[in-house]
Amino acid sequence: MNKNTENEGHVEFHLERGIATIEFYHPMSNSLPGYLLNELASTISSTKENAMVHVIILKSRGERAFCGGASFEELTSITDFETGKLFFSGFAKVINAVRTCGKIVIGRVQGKAVGGGVGLASAVDYCFATQFASARLSELAIGIGPFVVGPAVARKVGNTNMNMMAITPERWQTADWALQNGLYNEVHETVEEMDAAILAFAKKLNGYNPEALSNLKSIFWEGTEHWGELLYQRAEVSGKLVLSDFTKNAIAQFKAK
Repeated sequence: MNKNTENEGHVEFHLERGIATIEFYHPMSNSLPGYLLNELASTISSTKENAMVHVIILKSRGERAFCGGASFEELTSITDFETGKLFFSGFAKVINAVRTCGKIVIGRVQGKAVGGGVGLASAVDYCFATQFASARLSELAIGIGPFVVGPAVARKVGNTNMNMMAITPERWQTADWALQNGLYNEVHETVEEMDAAILAFAKKLNGYNPEALSNLKSIFWEGTEHWGELLYQRAEVSGKLVLSDFTKNAIAQFKAK
């Protein structure tokens, strides 16, 4: 288990009979500062060579917020391009870790997904959600854009829907919309029902041939091999924009709401 103090958030790893659970938490609606992004990426990547891990459940703690996206506190503290690029590269690391870990990753989205949180939900191989799991790409509202997570989102919902979400940053898309458009694979009325379905699904996957699952994973992600470079190039775009006066003012106004 990897853990920072409760006030700073944490990433936890638990393995039981082939099923690994990776949980992240931050007191600010499960937002993700840089150190948590790095810890989450390294935890996911560590499963690649672990033959005991057959399937991964990616989840967050809490009830109504799956992930609030980028940490506003960290965004406001960025004062140079390299720091900005490094921060946004954290989302690239997590998405690429999911993409290359060789294990089927199940997403558990119990509540709202915002910005980078939509990227995480898009990166998993099969995503469960509750009726409370509305989603929006909020980045444009604070002066940047969903540059890093965009490819993952578009891969799931298509370019047209991703474009729509990107230019309507204050519009929430319902869990039903996300289900109909491929972001979520199943939507359940309650967390309890969702968790029961996730456990049953994970156990079923755990009984399949791990090599076959790994080969399927490779097929699922065909055509994304260039993401190892693309997502970091996108991080450079966000790293520059976050330094602009427009973005700094937009973030300040957003925080003041």
